[in-house]
Amino acid sequence: MIKEALLWEKSDGKVRCNACARRCIIPEGGHGFCYVRRNIGGKLFLANYGVLDAIQIDPIEKKPFNHFMIGTSVLGVGTSSCNFGCMFCQNHNISKENEIEGVYVGPAELVALAKENGAEGIAFTYNEPTIFIEYALDVAKEAHAKGMYTVFVSNGYMTREAIELMKGSIDAVVVDFKGNAERVFTNKYMAVYSPEPIKDALVALKEAGIHIEITDLVIPHVGDSETACRNLCDWVVKTLGPDIPTHFTSFHPDYKMTGIESTPIRTLEKHYKIAKDAGMNYVYVGNVPGNRNESTYCPECRNLLIGRHGFEITECNLTADKKCTECGYAINIFGLIPKKFGPATIKSIY
Repeated sequence: MIKEALLWEKSDGKVRCNACARRCIIPEGGHGFCYVRRNIGGKLFLANYGVLDAIQIDPIEKKPFNHFMIGTSVLGVGTSSCNFGCMFCQNHNISKENEIEGVYVGPAELVALAKENGAEGIAFTYNEPTIFIEYALDVAKEAHAKGMYTVFVSNGYMTREAIELMKGSIDAVVVDFKGNAERVFTNKYMAVYSPEPIKDALVALKEAGIHIEITDLVIPHVGDSETACRNLCDWVVKTLGPDIPTHFTSFHPDYKMTGIESTPIRTLEKHYKIAKDAGMNYVYVGNVPGNRNESTYCPECRNLLIGRHGFEITECNLTADKKCTECGYAINIFGLIPKKFGPATIKSIY
């Protein structure tokens, strides 16, 4: 199904897409870097509106969100293609597709499917949701009407115009840097000229009042610079503040980078220490179930606040108004505090 895009303009007889920071200029009959935003008859269309390539029930912690609606389940959905060219993509089976594949699920039908499967929210994930923002916004309207939340799991390469549309529709965004946001890394391994538009998007997301968390995929040898990590952490604290939850996640070999080993735990823990030394209050080690730094600790007294093992919450030591039970420090968490704990639910639907 196709739908006219929201963010575009005429440009010298062509169209310019203004959804992502590439701002592709597309000739008649052509497409952008993502393949799914196409110039048809001098107008820009989303060519895979509602055509989903992945539908799955996930815990919100898998996205990963550690400070937003913790302990809840989301219906995660993704489509074909992407606006990045990452050589290590773990979802390359859908993100590298140049043809539109999947099943059509209308916005109201998707929300009903989420409700039917016990999800409290909907996550636009698996591939970059900015490239199908028109569908995401339509789903968000239906979801909010049914009392559900919506989140983006994003590479952050979005425009301020896109973020303006997201205000009031998308409740939270986790932005995934890779390789400590070093330009030499993004050029060589991601087909992205500069990470600066991602930083600009984070500033705009904060200004829009959207809850944000940050992840940084730490790739051994080519994307694990401690200096780059320090620079990124200093920028986050100075520009966004010390309370932005930041996750350093372990790389696992995939796609065209199967010759590199998984990230050593000692490397992740060095990144963790750099972030704490930079003044970050909430830092996590991700994709390493059982690591003590999966959990949330009070920035004031170091009391264990939210115990985690993988995607499972094992304990919660917060008051009803989200303060540390030991010292009363107010914790930056959005949503209700979970009362019950147990194994996280992951269920593939399509």
